[in-house]
Amino acid sequence: MREEIKISTPSITLGQLLKLANIFDSGGMIKHYIQTEGVLVNGVREYRRGRKLYPNDTVTVDDIGSFTIKKS
Repeated sequence: MREEIKISTPSITLGQLLKLANIFDSGGMIKHYIQTEGVLVNGVREYRRGRKLYPNDTVTVDDIGSFTIKKS
């Protein structure tokens, strides 16, 4: 699955992106998943939910899909 997430701000945090993508039920689940499994941000494994993401960044969550940030 490949999905575009549109933002109206200059950046968004990794935790906020995953919340917007509606793939986890709660913020606690997002925090736990990022800290233990990590996600790929532009091809590099990331474990910080506060990581800033900008338009054209791509986040890949294992077994779920990819999300690309777009400016709205």
